[in-house]
Amino acid sequence: MKNTVSPDWRDIPAALALLTRLPLPASLARHFDRGAQAAWAYPLAGVAVALVGTLAAVPLLAFGLPAGAAALTSLAAMVLVTGALHEDGLADAADGFWGGWTRERRLEIMRDSRIGSYGVIALVLSLLARWFALTSIWALPGLLQAIGALITAAALSRAVMPVLMATLPHARSDGLSRQVGRAPSHAAWLAVLLALVIAVICSGAEALGAVIVALLAGLAVRWLARSKIGGQTGDILGAGQQLAEVAVLFALIPT
Repeated sequence: MKNTVSPDWRDIPAALALLTRLPLPASLARHFDRGAQAAWAYPLAGVAVALVGTLAAVPLLAFGLPAGAAALTSLAAMVLVTGALHEDGLADAADGFWGGWTRERRLEIMRDSRIGSYGVIALVLSLLARWFALTSIWALPGLLQAIGALITAAALSRAVMPVLMATLPHARSDGLSRQVGRAPSHAAWLAVLLALVIAVICSGAEALGAVIVALLAGLAVRWLARSKIGGQTGDILGAGQQLAEVAVLFALIPT
């Protein structure tokens, strides 16, 4: 595909089809072939995921259950609606980065469907961090503020993915990332702008700190990916999303 292709409404169902397991009509799901051109719409897929998490948590809060239970339920709902796609990427990246001594061995480990010690540790720490942050957020007296924080984290963290796609070469000649393609720069910038608008609408002045930590998380993953395997894979994109989401959620915890 040429990088001059303009964003299209079909990119929204394409992003949803790739990043979620939401049931889409066949007439919409078939737009998956938009590939990396649809990367600008990834933050919108994040909004959809956050809304699912909200729908899972709000009834528990309405019945007087503690914020920790609401956090656990919303976290589980978001993992289910994405098919643990990003969590799988985080685990594989952790195993590969620290389980192999050469670029080739790291890529081989990342492709292995089995999970190792580094992957388990990364998953446990990520899930605990998100649960802790969400518990603090769902404990906020203003429900709209909590929902806004959830949406902000979901949108900003998924804007990191097209930036990694656009600024890093493919680390291997096949795989999901290669199949989707390399996001054109305009799609990456549009994703960032869209996520920024969503963050400002949902979190107001607190969006600034959230944007900064999301950027730092993305830069850290980019540096690691380039130094460890020389580029990006689907696992790298998932790891970037997860680390950025954790960072943003912590940035939005009220002090």
